[in-house]
Amino acid sequence: MAKIESLDEESPETDERQEDDRQLTYADYLHLDQLLGAQQPRSRPVHHDELLFIIQHQTSELWLKLILHELISARDGFRNDQIPLALKRLARVKHIQHTLADQWSILATLTPSEYLQFRDFLATSSGFQSYQYRAVEFILGNKDAKLITGFDHDEQASAMLAALLNSPSLYDEFLHHLSRQGYPIPTAVLNRDPTLPYVADDRLLPTFKIIYTDPQQHWAAYETCEELIDIEDNFQLWRFRHLKTVERTIGHKVGTGGSSGVDFLHKALDRTFFPELYAVRTILEPAGRRDG
Repeated sequence: MAKIESLDEESPETDERQEDDRQLTYADYLHLDQLLGAQQPRSRPVHHDELLFIIQHQTSELWLKLILHELISARDGFRNDQIPLALKRLARVKHIQHTLADQWSILATLTPSEYLQFRDFLATSSGFQSYQYRAVEFILGNKDAKLITGFDHDEQASAMLAALLNSPSLYDEFLHHLSRQGYPIPTAVLNRDPTLPYVADDRLLPTFKIIYTDPQQHWAAYETCEELIDIEDNFQLWRFRHLKTVERTIGHKVGTGGSSGVDFLHKALDRTFFPELYAVRTILEPAGRRDG
């Protein structure tokens, strides 16, 4: 007869895990040796302010990683009609966005003369090359297949961007959710090619007008629309703070990666993720006029 282990007997694997847990330190858990060793200034002699520049961008990438994590989960929430879950994720994203925007005030303490002491050592590296930033824009609907080719040298980045390019955006999934709840969403919108950037469609305005005309009756949809607006507002604030920080640091110089710098950032302010949620405000009418 086979020996049956008692349920209260610990297996060797459990013993090993518990032993490892007892030896786990704060530094081990957070891999602080790798994290704190990742700041490698390139200037020679090392300029004091380069450490600020490196940490600013490294922490931004960590926050972008968490934003992606939360937005993907929020998108899944819309897909599964789990609106409370999606709203929870979006609420966290909004707090992260505030932190990212506030970080620009730290980098803004870097004066032009200080930055020029090490700028040439950045060579062709640029924040324009951040694949996680591109990924955030992709999941929010601002997609551009051509941008993926810029990451051909990075298999992980290319795979992430390709997956987001070929899957519905956060807004796409929200519109599908509204359709399943009985709101009139045009078939052409529901069946659109998800690899293309989202383009405003006026045929959605009557639907959002219904929601905004009677928020109490359509509270779940109304609250979600406003959360999405908050996400976009915060994103635009981050873009604006980025622009002003760059402007006060390098003026209108060309970016290290070859972008047009401030001029490029100005153009980015015109991009929108959820155009109908802004456009509906133009067509709303006062309650008295509706009743009359």
